[in-house]
Amino acid sequence: MSYYPLTSIPDYFGIDALLTEEHKLIRQSVRDWVESFVMPNIDQAAQDHTDLPGLMKELGKIGALGPYIPEEYGGSGLDQISYGLIMLELERGDSAVRSAASVQSSLVMFPINEFGSEEQKRKYLPKLASGEMIGSFGLTEPNHGSDPSSMESQFKDMGDHYLLNGAKMWITNSPLCDIAVIWAKNEDGKVQGLIVERGMEGFTTPETHNKWSLRASKTGELVFNNVKVPKENLLPGVTGLKGPLSCLNSARYGISWGVIGAAIDCYCTAVQYSKERKQFGKPIGAFQLQQKKLAEFLTEITKAQLLCLQLGMLKNDHKATPAQISMAKRNNVKMAIEIARESRQILGGMGIMGEFPMMRHAANLESVITYEGTHDVHLLITGLDITGFNAF
Repeated sequence: MSYYPLTSIPDYFGIDALLTEEHKLIRQSVRDWVESFVMPNIDQAAQDHTDLPGLMKELGKIGALGPYIPEEYGGSGLDQISYGLIMLELERGDSAVRSAASVQSSLVMFPINEFGSEEQKRKYLPKLASGEMIGSFGLTEPNHGSDPSSMESQFKDMGDHYLLNGAKMWITNSPLCDIAVIWAKNEDGKVQGLIVERGMEGFTTPETHNKWSLRASKTGELVFNNVKVPKENLLPGVTGLKGPLSCLNSARYGISWGVIGAAIDCYCTAVQYSKERKQFGKPIGAFQLQQKKLAEFLTEITKAQLLCLQLGMLKNDHKATPAQISMAKRNNVKMAIEIARESRQILGGMGIMGEFPMMRHAANLESVITYEGTHDVHLLITGLDITGFNAF
């Protein structure tokens, strides 16, 4: 047995008929890239705890970085469904690949495009879109994860510059980043965004080691020790938690699409294995328990696809609410991690081997179910929307 590339994705309810030809072309181009660049190398990268060399520039070449950013700033000006399809195909390769693109797009390029000055947009966005420049996003702190309003990072107005102090933790791309969009409190205690550049004195990015998850992605900290940030690096268009939370909404939307790709990779591998592996004189796919699992996998994948497609349509019309995005992120990640675990059982002992993707996806999804809002926090966001009572 060996792992074969996927040539088609499950489309049990004919969802492709609702996509445009442009959507399908974009999806196919990213799928081809994943098959040629990611699939042959991702297991070794995860085993060795190293990132894929040149990943960001490769993502830039295929238009996966900030695809919805206007063309005048280096993006492709695509719609939100296109963005979702790109994330799905990338995460079918690996969550680390989707995370790299998601952070660059939704957490770095999005706030610069939405809240940045014209000068900031022209300075940073084209280089971020091409992958020439790598960005990271700093909100979570060592003492404050789900409660960003209690952040301790702060900056002071020193006349001709700002003086920034604090630390951020669990930051994707931190050790590699050229810039970081970070959120800190001003002297009035209000949250604002700053663009911090590699090379600014007092700015360091120590790497986080010994991860069991997202092993093909660089993770680290952002540490600010009396960093002098030029005043023109303040994001002028937003004050308060609305800024970072709107970034997280964009990222969570991408995640809700992306994890479907991980689930599809596990499902298709399990279907193939169940048809080829024989026990008790027949393929294991002929047994009721295995068919039950496969039927449930396909049902959950189909439900997630429909949920994301409608959410994408709402986002295109600027009607998607944060609570709707939270529901999709929570539901779809739970769906994907359960399929990864259960499909591993279909393969028995072979399911733990690197030739098959289940264990790698399952380990990655343990991070995805926690970052960009934990599984439980998203449940409370839905609860608040239902009842009007804040249970945080």
